[in-house]
Parts: sequence; C-alpha cells; structure tokens
Amino acid sequence: MEKLKDLIEKYNRWKPYHEYILRIESQKDIDLSICIENTKSLLEGIGKEICFQKSQTLDGSESVSKVLSLSFGCLGYPPVDTIRQIGTSIANIGQQIGNFRNEIGSTSHGKTIEELKSRNQNLDNFTTDFLIHSAELVCCFLIEAFEKVNPLPQEKLLLNYEENEDFNEYWDDLFENYIMSRDYVFAASEILFNCDFEAYRAELNSFRQTINETNN
Repeated sequence: MEKLKDLIEKYNRWKPYHEYILRIESQKDIDLSICIENTKSLLEGIGKEICFQKSQTLDGSESVSKVLSLSFGCLGYPPVDTIRQIGTSIANIGQQIGNFRNEIGSTSHGKTIEELKSRNQNLDNFTTDFLIHSAELVCCFLIEAFEKVNPLPQEKLLLNYEENEDFNEYWDDLFENYIMSRDYVFAASEILFNCDFEAYRAELNSFRQTINETNN
C-alpha cells in the first residue's frame, strides 16, 4: 500500500489511518480475516472522516457502501455526474469488503471451532490482493479529491501534530477520547487540531508559555 502511505505522508491530517495500514500489511500472510477487517475499517473510516469534515450527518447504522456514497456527495459530485456514478459503483467494493468481514471475521459473529479454523480458506492471497488494492485505490481518490478542495492552511502544514506529543497527551488527559463507535476512537487533541486549528495553535502556545515560565 505504498501509494496510500505516500499520500498520508503528504497530507499529515490523515496520518492516524496509517495504523490500519500497518495492521493490514502485518497480518496479510498471517490472518486474512484480520487483514480484511482492517481494510474495511480503513475504507469506512476515511469515508466517515470526509462526512464529518463536511458536516454530513451519520447515524452510525450506514453500510460501508452508503458511507462511501455520501462521502462522494460531500466532495461535490452530484448523482448524475460520471465520477459520482463510478464512485457509487466502486462503493460496492466497500460493501463487499464489509460482507467478507462478516463472513470470515473472528469477532464479528460468534463462530464454532470449525468455523474459526476454516475462515481463512474463504479467501486466497490473489483475492485478498484484489480487495486491498481496490480499497487503496478508493482511499487515495477520496483523500486527493478532498485535499484538492479543502487544503490545509500553509501554517497548519508547518505545524506537525505528532511533534507536540507532550501537549497532545496533556490535552487528551483533560478531555479524554471521543468514542464514535467500537471501531472509531479519536483523541481530543486530534479533534482540536483537525477541527479548529487556530484553537489548537493558541492552546499549544499557552502550554509552551506555561512550561517556559515554570522552567525559568
């Protein structure tokens, strides 16, 4: 998933999703069910993030296909637009990944011992590669399309979220995590950085000033 990794590196607001990529790559040759579960979560997560950023309401019951369709709509593609039509078709890939997750996932439904042993036999490496590459293609398109019309301010690009770990931990301790669902948990500092950058920068500067005054 090198193309997606490069894109996430380019647009640092998407870096939290790198965790899914690590799980996918590390489990591909070990447990295909975990690999597919995380592929589905990656695709759905990026779609949900776009909906969140564009104030598209979700009630949490949407299928992967529905989330992706809504995310294409958030990017400005009307239903009659060719790209939207293609995107809707591609969204079916996400739905099928969700179906595979339910079929072979070890935690999505209770399974017998025999079902747990045989779940990886439902997919071979060739099929898994097809699903992963398809999901990567969709993720890359969504991120590129979003960034084209929603670029981060230059000053935000220069301020790296991950380089302020001490402040992020301090802020997270104050306000804890936001739990959207079992699979989606966001740190308070991450939400502040992505949703109100000016507030993040102001709080960071205040934090640094307090540290300096204490040390002096």
